[in-house]
Amino acid sequence: MTDRPTEARHPAAEGLHVLPGAELLRLALDGHAAAVAVVERAFPAIGAAADAASEALLAGGRMVYAGAGSSGLMALADCLELLGTFGIPPDRTPMLFAGGAGALLHLTGAVEDDPALAQADAAALGLTAKDVVICLSASGSTPYTLLVAEAAQAAGAKVVGIANVPGSALLRLADLPVWLETGPEIVAGSTRLGAATAQKVALNLMSVLVGIRLGHVHDGYMVNLVADNAKLIERAARIVAGISGAAPETARAALEASGGAVKPAVLIAAGATPEAAATALQDTRGHLGPALARIGRDQ
Repeated sequence: MTDRPTEARHPAAEGLHVLPGAELLRLALDGHAAAVAVVERAFPAIGAAADAASEALLAGGRMVYAGAGSSGLMALADCLELLGTFGIPPDRTPMLFAGGAGALLHLTGAVEDDPALAQADAAALGLTAKDVVICLSASGSTPYTLLVAEAAQAAGAKVVGIANVPGSALLRLADLPVWLETGPEIVAGSTRLGAATAQKVALNLMSVLVGIRLGHVHDGYMVNLVADNAKLIERAARIVAGISGAAPETARAALEASGGAVKPAVLIAAGATPEAAATALQDTRGHLGPALARIGRDQ
């Protein structure tokens, strides 16, 4: 017996190893679908975490990710996408992964139990009270993740704790706990399955909300993009034309004037000078809607 739902035997697991392939795949897929569904119950907690993270970034702090093993991989996957999607510099969204880069190719369990490693990683990052630290652990008891969370709180940072076991140490410790009630896995204890799926979905939702709160999304477009290759230039031109209503050639000229940055290019395509575009974005904290309204009033 175990008091951790993620380690318990799934009620449909008996005879799992002799099921026909299609039936086995259906059972596995149902497990992932159920894991996604439970994320909705955590919407209030996810929203609160996103608000805290966006406020930290707006105030000059960082949105830090921390985790080990499968949970760490989910955190890393979200973390790495923030530059390309929202234009958030990597130094504003650092990742603390148990074992570092070497562990990404050969995951081992020992690194997640090493307190010295967690303490050294947290110290090297120089956590401050301006930061928000998003800590993930399916069990909610991974030593590396807990020690990073404790170091973050000692530095005055706010801790978001995402775990799949109710009442776990991480959820008790966190300033903003996010419980994802995924329950037993079809392969008992293999939290890279339903637990990890729920974590990834929760992180996707959280970071999208952060990007919107920061003003990096407008009408569904990624507007904090800086186009620096042919593919991105074409994408950026479509975005500028779509939002401003300008012709494609006008959108491309605006991008040239803005050095490839989409937000000022939209304003330039709408009739602003580069200087007026920069001022409008500064005054609206980077939010394109109010900046466009201001440009319209000033014309």
